[in-house]
Amino acid sequence: MRSLEERISRAIWRHTAKDWLGISSVDVVIVGAGPAGMTAAKYLADKGFKVIVFERRLSFGGGIGGGGMLLHKIVVDENAIPILKDFNIRYTYDDEENLYVIDATELMAKLAVGAINSGAKIINGIHIEDVVYRDNPFRVEGVVIQWSSVIMSGLHVDPLFVLSKAIVDATGHDAEVLQIVARKLPESKIVLVGEKSAYSELSENVVVEYTGKVIPGLYIAGMAVAALYGLPRMGPIFSSMLLSGKKVAEIIAKDLDNT
Repeated sequence: MRSLEERISRAIWRHTAKDWLGISSVDVVIVGAGPAGMTAAKYLADKGFKVIVFERRLSFGGGIGGGGMLLHKIVVDENAIPILKDFNIRYTYDDEENLYVIDATELMAKLAVGAINSGAKIINGIHIEDVVYRDNPFRVEGVVIQWSSVIMSGLHVDPLFVLSKAIVDATGHDAEVLQIVARKLPESKIVLVGEKSAYSELSENVVVEYTGKVIPGLYIAGMAVAALYGLPRMGPIFSSMLLSGKKVAEIIAKDLDNT
């Protein structure tokens, strides 16, 4: 009879291998398990698409966890309330400021639960090293992945690939996927302007407005939008992050349904 140690290892290897075989090719890869990425994941999975979210850290939530300057609350405006209800996220109305206040940890946890319960998969500790592209016509068609721990250790280890019909850069302020494409694929004609300083009222609107497709196969949501188009930042109000995630999901769903 196998020892418990052996059975533990066999179970983990067996089910991990099954997962990876299933996600070597998916409908949508979302890079970054922050508010925009996890919101997009739920709405795309709800529509029946096969969705994988890769997060380079060992935790999800992106910029939510720190709240406002390590205070454990964040805010949204009334435009985000339907999304909060879709995720069963509780909120308190502040009638003095006309804003809705949420516990940062609840927002993080329930965005992840909502995405997972809808059928998306979130895998932590994965770094996007590069993209897969095709020409005639030019498009992005997958990501090149590596363990974050390998990157941190400075080891040279060849990566592996995940192919997809759509990739979402939801990596936040650094716009990590866009940076790779801009640097390595000049035919993309991507130029990152870099985000501007804070102007919350303006940013809450324009980040959602500019969310969408960048080049065939590559989309942006959340603060990566600000980094690409030179839009201002907004601080610990997350309405636009949630709305951007929902909007990019709607755009991708429409594009994939038409292919």
